[in-house]
Amino acid sequence: MNDTRSPLQTIVIYLGALLILVWSGGPFIWQFSTSFQLDKALTSGSPSLIPAPFTLEHYYNAFVEKELHRYVWNSLVVSLATTFLCLSVGSLAAFALSRLNVRGRFGILMVILSVSMFPQIALVGPLYLVASNLGLLDTYTALIITYLALGLPLVTWVLFGYFETLPREIDEAARMDGVSVPGLLWHIILPMSLPSLVTTGLLAFITAWNEFLFALAFTSNIDRQTIPVGIANFTNLYYVPWGDIAAASAVVTVPLIVLVLFFQRHIIEGLTQGGIKE
Repeated sequence: MNDTRSPLQTIVIYLGALLILVWSGGPFIWQFSTSFQLDKALTSGSPSLIPAPFTLEHYYNAFVEKELHRYVWNSLVVSLATTFLCLSVGSLAAFALSRLNVRGRFGILMVILSVSMFPQIALVGPLYLVASNLGLLDTYTALIITYLALGLPLVTWVLFGYFETLPREIDEAARMDGVSVPGLLWHIILPMSLPSLVTTGLLAFITAWNEFLFALAFTSNIDRQTIPVGIANFTNLYYVPWGDIAAASAVVTVPLIVLVLFFQRHIIEGLTQGGIKE
């Protein structure tokens, strides 16, 4: 199709895109700028976006004095384990509900979705008691199980929507070739659903990476505390180290930005195709 937009419409579109970019990226730009400025510059009457002088002091404080790398490792272990389990269990659930003859499948989907509707503040108390009685406090296991419950409904729903778009003729052809049900999932459905797997995996990873409330309740020492809790521990009663917090936030935000930019094509494809029924 030929582009019939007028020059004025094109200008308006680009200005709108630029406004959205500034609005969305402005806080990140200011955060990165803050991480490279001295404390006295951050508390001055007229803060500047350009660091003058430029310093890496806050990154040194975050990694050496406050041991940020230990929080990063804990978050990485928990987030990767949560993502793997969410994709494993979610793909099985979505496949069974989409491709197998399961009675009341939409009722089951509604029950699965209802789990994510409970406010976290209402769940943290009972879950803390359960974790304490089972001896799971200050362990990765408590966080992984909790994050699995948080991420699994979204993963199941998105994968179910994507599986529904795949032609049923694929299943019939596979059965005629003697492919078993597990083989249908592993060798045919999952390879065809790569965009949706990338999307749901990334969403599950980000959810676990950024979660704060349960990590704060279930962990009490640096050996198991995740990044959000670690950054919150930077402050004390009389002083808030804004530069150190900005440096730590920049370190943990960059990987997420890189992942989203790298997989953006798969993310868009996975989210859009799941809502189209062929």
